[in-house]
Amino acid sequence: MEELLKQLSQLNGPCGYEQNVTYFIEDYVKEKVDHVQVDGMGNVIASKKGGKTGPTTLLTAHMDEVGFIIKKIESNGLLRFEKLGGHDDRILLAQQVNVLGSKKEISGIIGTLSVHFVKFDDPKKVRPHSSLYIDIGATSAQEVRDMGVEVGTPVTWATESKLIGSEGNEMMVGKALDDRSGCAVLLTVLDELQDKEFAGDIIFLFTVQEEVGLRGAQTAINQLEVDAAIAVDTTAVSDTPEDIMDQSLQLSGGAGIKVMDFSLIVQKTMKDLLIKKAQEAHIDYQLEVFPGIGTDGGAVALSNKGIPTGVLSIPSRYTHSPVELISMKDVEATKSIMTSFILDLDEKTDLTF
Repeated sequence: MEELLKQLSQLNGPCGYEQNVTYFIEDYVKEKVDHVQVDGMGNVIASKKGGKTGPTTLLTAHMDEVGFIIKKIESNGLLRFEKLGGHDDRILLAQQVNVLGSKKEISGIIGTLSVHFVKFDDPKKVRPHSSLYIDIGATSAQEVRDMGVEVGTPVTWATESKLIGSEGNEMMVGKALDDRSGCAVLLTVLDELQDKEFAGDIIFLFTVQEEVGLRGAQTAINQLEVDAAIAVDTTAVSDTPEDIMDQSLQLSGGAGIKVMDFSLIVQKTMKDLLIKKAQEAHIDYQLEVFPGIGTDGGAVALSNKGIPTGVLSIPSRYTHSPVELISMKDVEATKSIMTSFILDLDEKTDLTF
């Protein structure tokens, strides 16, 4: 799964501009499912039929990553930008970015004051993104346009994904692990189902624009009739030394089984069943109560007449930054719980309230 996750992480697909990821996933699944389509928003919807009678289960993860979009080209060639998704202004300075121009991807830097000017400035001041700019080495607005950059051009972090940590406890660091790691889990589950018998129908939903309001999931779920759903996303751990951290969720502590966040209170039946599958298979897990986050699971649970929805969370440090960090142990645990859940479904499975 490591190589697949690296591939997915390196693809550039900020909110509203997920085409690279959409078509990669469509191509990856097309020979492994019974039907696949890309809807009008860019969501990938793939279905696979089991060999036995059972419920229709939705598995979902989002494809978009936080990024930026060019909103103004200055006369000297510097680029003003707006956010796509949630960013912390404190980490933007001097970061490398990819500007996704119409002709090619262009390397850029979010500008910052040289240290020699700090004595003339307030060193504690956090400049808002609205006062910052991206430098792509151009010296005029026309030069910028000649390079294929205009108002509306999307921008992503320019990080190369890699493994760090000790052997046997490897960590992946890179951009867009929120939520390409969830996409990697779904694709790996699909791979593992190729030679296994399971009950019911499985719908794999890869969504767009989650980071700007769960928009892809809200659109896609209205096209689907499902009996239950599991969303996979990353979640912020609380195991670092900052004063506000409560040490309730750990990196390498196992998959997160969500209890609640600001987008949903997980239905008890789904939560208990995920816990049961983890315990039966001796898979490490952690229970997650975190009101500071929301997932596509919230949009799915509230759709149609209400869908029993569980959420599996991949613990992450430094979320929405160019150096998100996750444990491959946790990714594997998340995949294993989901696979166990699917393989244990049958016509008698009761997922009602």
